[in-house]
Amino acid sequence: MTRDKDRHTWREGYTTGSCAAGAAKMACLLLRGDSLAEQVEIPLPNSARLTMPIHGGDTRYPEARASILKDGGDDADITHGLEIHAIVRYISPQGEVRIRGGRGVGTVTKKGLALSVGESAINPVPRKMIREAVREVFPKEELEIIIEVPAGAVTAKRTLNPRLGIIGGISILGTSGIVRPMSEEAFKTSILPELDQAVAYGHKTIVLTPGHYGYRVASERFRVPTEAVIQMSNFVGFLLEEAAYRGIEQVILLGHIGKLIKVSGGIFQTHNRVADARMEILLTHAALAGVNLDTLKYLAGFPTTEGATSELLLLGEQKLLHHLAHMASERAQAFTFGRLSVGTIMTLLNGQPVGWDLKAQKIMEKQGWNWSIES
Repeated sequence: MTRDKDRHTWREGYTTGSCAAGAAKMACLLLRGDSLAEQVEIPLPNSARLTMPIHGGDTRYPEARASILKDGGDDADITHGLEIHAIVRYISPQGEVRIRGGRGVGTVTKKGLALSVGESAINPVPRKMIREAVREVFPKEELEIIIEVPAGAVTAKRTLNPRLGIIGGISILGTSGIVRPMSEEAFKTSILPELDQAVAYGHKTIVLTPGHYGYRVASERFRVPTEAVIQMSNFVGFLLEEAAYRGIEQVILLGHIGKLIKVSGGIFQTHNRVADARMEILLTHAALAGVNLDTLKYLAGFPTTEGATSELLLLGEQKLLHHLAHMASERAQAFTFGRLSVGTIMTLLNGQPVGWDLKAQKIMEKQGWNWSIES
């Protein structure tokens, strides 16, 4: 998707929850004896209504099936284009609507989410939407609704579900029923389930890392429990504040030096379009550490902090990198007004730690995690 057009003209889509509700309602209509329609209308949580195109459907009484293709609009994600199926089974003239996931819908195996362990990963709002949609066709009948996503198991491997302990498929999600091009606030909010899960598992000490590489280093090299490792993307300040709010006591910032060096300079939103002072921070602290002018000019010629950092290691300047890690910790602690104790470990792209502070080492060792760095 290209983002060069006006945000206000971006096309909206609909959530997997809306697809499940729409498919369930269409299946109910088929079960009632109606013909397969080209589209179906469902109620949304905000009392509005949404019309979606039907992909397919058939009836074999007392069961019917219908499907809708997920459409993410101009904010298409990994679920865009997936077939969302609903199978409706008539049980008796009066009773409850029972909803569960079938093929390609994940199962919750870890606590800390909106659903209990063992439940299908169909979130509370989509469950309510499905129930309300089918009740427009069958107001009081007892029904079983099974939501399936044929490609869900494969697709889920490219989502956060495995990390969150949701196995076997995708989650059926959505709080409004509508997919709107994601704002920064919405993206930040989407990170919080990982933090909530860490809290649910009783972790008072966590690792915040920018992305997948840092996650692998934390979990594989340092043996940090996966529930205690949270990918914060560029939102360092936001996650620090949310961690403090939830009663987390200690945080290790772990990630590539090109991201975390920005925190050393007091930058807490690290996207390069917000702030890209990596080399300026590195060169400033190198100059203050006494690195000579010719070397500074040489370092300034590197296009990345990765290259400059590797050169500093060859020059025997690892003490400078340790200092930068210490500065990141100090800035992060000050950002939360001392509510968190923070340590920092900076790495290269291959995961090699190149700069760390004593606080990170002490936190790691106290937690019994694998501290095996040679200083």
